[in-house]
Amino acid sequence: MSAQDLDFWSFVDAAVERARDRLPEIDPDAMRLILTLYRVTNMVIYDMESVVHRPRGWSYPGFRLLFTLWIAGPMEAKRAAELSGMSRQAVSALVRTLDRDGLVSKVPAVHDRRAVRLSLTAEGEEAISGAFVTHNARETLWADTLSGEERDTLARLLAKLGAREGARRRR
Repeated sequence: MSAQDLDFWSFVDAAVERARDRLPEIDPDAMRLILTLYRVTNMVIYDMESVVHRPRGWSYPGFRLLFTLWIAGPMEAKRAAELSGMSRQAVSALVRTLDRDGLVSKVPAVHDRRAVRLSLTAEGEEAISGAFVTHNARETLWADTLSGEERDTLARLLAKLGAREGARRRR
């Protein structure tokens, strides 16, 4: 197949086949799983970002940080990075924007003046609450493709994949 003959999903099959032909020692099943997971994840994130978050002036990472603070409450930036799955540098850059927009406040931590404690402002609390209703409606739209049993199975399998030794450690 030429590039003109491929579409978004047939590319996965072509990639696995061509990689296996060029490197017979690879694990094609693992490649197919991770490439498919990556593509579906990117589709969902793009959808969430374009329909829910960009119209509010946020990026998906900005939403993730606001969501983390909304769920877990005030915390140090280092902990927010860990819980949101982002680097400390990414959180630091996001906080500047979210602070400027009046959604997050930052104050020096009591025990270490170099550390910053983050919290949602009242405006941030209202904004994330409203955004999450729309976000969850999109989640439901995606999840409705699967039966309840399929959702449970997929969630369990993804949790198992994510629980792999060292998987959560950021490098």
